[in-house]
Amino acid sequence: MKTTTDIGMNRTGAATSPKGTKEMAEAAKNAQVPPGDESAIARVRSEYSSTGERIGTMPPPASVKGAVKTAGKMMRGQKPTVLLDKIGERLAFERTGSRLYEAVITKVSAMGGNGAMPDVNLLRENQRQEMEHMDLLVEALTHFGADPTVQTPCADVVGVQSLGLIQVATDPRTSVSQCLSALLTAELVDTASWELLIELTEASGNSDIADEFRRALAEEAVHLSRVRTWITEATRAEAHGAEATA
Repeated sequence: MKTTTDIGMNRTGAATSPKGTKEMAEAAKNAQVPPGDESAIARVRSEYSSTGERIGTMPPPASVKGAVKTAGKMMRGQKPTVLLDKIGERLAFERTGSRLYEAVITKVSAMGGNGAMPDVNLLRENQRQEMEHMDLLVEALTHFGADPTVQTPCADVVGVQSLGLIQVATDPRTSVSQCLSALLTAELVDTASWELLIELTEASGNSDIADEFRRALAEEAVHLSRVRTWITEATRAEAHGAEATA
């Protein structure tokens, strides 16, 4: 079975049609059209950015306890909704991460086992821990008197950001190494984002919750190490013709 790195009928490069490329270049040179720039679209974007609405808002506290905490911190010049927004962001991303692992597991299972494939049991362990991190974040939001079912603005944005990763993993044409590349992107973002969340949580005076978040970060570090190893092994195997596409 052919792999994505086998030579095929890819004719997207200009070198495959030198005559047509030369004619296109000559036509562009002789065209009486001034070269374009992005100043016009930049003006439009600037106008929309300065006058447009933001992506969502934070909801009011879900409980009396949460309302009292929020009001007290706002009176002291703090903005606790920033922390809640970032917790909501991580919750959304962990949910996507769980789905991403499921898609990769399906891909690996469809390809059949060989020495270059990731260990499905370890993939399942990573996925299980992603789901545990979701539970941890739900508990944190509940502790702060927030509603964990709310889609916060940052959660909305991160959902759009991660859409491409899911598309890569669920595309039947992608190889295992290409899916692992999507996983690597997710784990790199996840690690950096947990570090920021821990810093924000510490600054808010919630060291106990920050310690729980550090445990999650330690597990994410293991995930990242595993994915790096898998993608290296899969790429090496592909270079020796050992991996097939689905």
